Amino acid sequence: MRHFLIRWIIVAIALIVTVYIVPGIDVTGNGVIAVLGMALILGFMNAILRPILTVLSCGFILLTLGLFMLVINAFTLWLSSQIAMNWFGLGFQVHGFWPAFWGALVVSIVSFFLSLFLKGEGA
Repeated sequence: MRHFLIRWIIVAIALIVTVYIVPGIDVTGNGVIAVLGMALILGFMNAILRPILTVLSCGFILLTLGLFMLVINAFTLWLSSQIAMNWFGLGFQVHGFWPAFWGALVVSIVSFFLSLFLKGEGA
């Protein structure tokens, strides 16, 4: 349970950084609820949908030497924002492919570095 909460907080912090850095990704309404809800939805998407997409696009991933994973990450970020907006009424919106692409890249980088920092602290 502790690992889940730490990962959730890491993704939420990465999403906050992404909102401030990437134009085309907006939070409206209660930002804390929107970001925490989006982090939860993104976590479920990464756990359920991303492995399926990775297996289905294995040829593209090999052909592009792994760069197609950025497209898969962008798609999961965009789809998560659509679910957050349309199903749960959360104010987290990604406007198009390029904001999703750059947003997924920022989320990945920030999450990676935060995970390294927290592993160094014994988490």
